[in-house]
Amino acid sequence: MSPSLTYAILKEKQRQIRDGFPENLGLRVQRAISWIGRAEQADDDDGKFIFLWIAFNAAYADEREFQAESPMERESFKSFFHKLVTLDEDQRIYNAIWENFSGPVRLLMNNEFVFGPFWKHQNGEEGYEDWKDWFQRKLRDFNRIALRQTDNDTREALSLVFDRLYVLRNQLVHGGATWNSQVNRNQVHDGTAILAFLIPVFVDVMMSHPDVNWGKPFYPVVSRDSALSGA
Repeated sequence: MSPSLTYAILKEKQRQIRDGFPENLGLRVQRAISWIGRAEQADDDDGKFIFLWIAFNAAYADEREFQAESPMERESFKSFFHKLVTLDEDQRIYNAIWENFSGPVRLLMNNEFVFGPFWKHQNGEEGYEDWKDWFQRKLRDFNRIALRQTDNDTREALSLVFDRLYVLRNQLVHGGATWNSQVNRNQVHDGTAILAFLIPVFVDVMMSHPDVNWGKPFYPVVSRDSALSGA
């Protein structure tokens, strides 16, 4: 496996080519790299995971991201992953999903504690009594695409994996877990390892393709004067 891209490597590349970035890409990259750097400073998996997820949000999110677990959000995920896998000439994302992290990915997909419908059932929401059937269908979907491993399958696998990671993100961010708890240690450790490799690759691919429309960040830089003037 190629060495992981570090904050220092990404920052140096950014400095060399950022003059050619459109404003929106420049802002996304600047923010994402800063949070990757912060994640490197964390000495615990919980902190690293949260900081890496912020970097992920900085890289891709628009207003759809803030409609929690909405169909539009999942479409936003898929659109972003489609661009990344298509533009990743070195197939780093492909290799990460199917080779380098195939073990952690499969463990994540087999773990009901990072499956949204499981928790909806645990919390008494109606309509999720058959969560086990949903879980098995999703698992079969993943196993089916794992047999083919085309670029399109890689995009689908990313979406399935990030669905699970999103549940873990919610657990941590919304106070549904104890810091450094042993209860959810395996999924946090594996999820952090997956994000720590993939997020820097995502940002690197974006920087290598500044001509692609990566979308407008939901929170652009706005000066106080322009905000007060209504501009």
